[in-house]
Amino acid sequence: MSEVYSHGHHESVLRSHRWRTAENSAAYMLEELRAGDYVLDAGCGPGTITLDIAGHVAPGRVLGVDSSAEAIASAEELRRRVGVSNVEFSVGDAYALGPGERTFDAAHAHQLLQHLGRPVEALGELRRVLRPGGLLAVRDSDYGAFTWWPSDSRLDRWLELYHEVAGRNGGTPDAGRRLLGWVRGAGFDQIVATSSTWTFADPEARAWWGGLWAERVTLSAFCDQAVAYGLCDEGELAEIARGWLDWSSSDDGWFMVPHGEVIARKPAD
Repeated sequence: MSEVYSHGHHESVLRSHRWRTAENSAAYMLEELRAGDYVLDAGCGPGTITLDIAGHVAPGRVLGVDSSAEAIASAEELRRRVGVSNVEFSVGDAYALGPGERTFDAAHAHQLLQHLGRPVEALGELRRVLRPGGLLAVRDSDYGAFTWWPSDSRLDRWLELYHEVAGRNGGTPDAGRRLLGWVRGAGFDQIVATSSTWTFADPEARAWWGGLWAERVTLSAFCDQAVAYGLCDEGELAEIARGWLDWSSSDDGWFMVPHGEVIARKPAD
């Protein structure tokens, strides 16, 4: 089973990724960072969280790595625009990171492991590049626990399709609940597991979240893959998109995205 990124890099996907900050997506680990740390951000995407982390560890450095050259180019453009000097970005493989052993004080991965077919192996690679006692911080959403109101059979179908597409692509959409076991399996200790959520309920947030998903189900790689795998047709996806827009326009609209989070340490020698 090969790994394929279920979302692709359509503008609607990047719009979602660019919204992420250390404060709304990595708050659970910020108190563990120290000035002067050298941090790896694996699966950094367009780099918004990476650049925020750089501010927390300055004058330390951050290396952002992603398998997508397109994402890395976007991250580098943002770095130049905001003028952050203690960050580098590089195309890389989560299973074979370039840096040598014992390089980093901390390794962070947000929404990465859910897309990998061998998450424990990837965590082992993060463990390899950490110094003894180094920090691991991982966070992934749990699609199986997504909750919304009002109920809508079209959104039920969207979630069913997402699980089917992600499974075909080698991913684990319910990764959030599995992080603790994966991190234990990779040989870390001093493990602390927590959770947090994104909630979209006010009119502006609903319009943003519902609008981007309406685009993603009709224009992104998710759409192409769902049709190519014979799971649905474009007409059904258009109806699901209308479901997202109807949800976003409801005064009662509410959507919660839960995440599992794990902080751990590489065992000391």
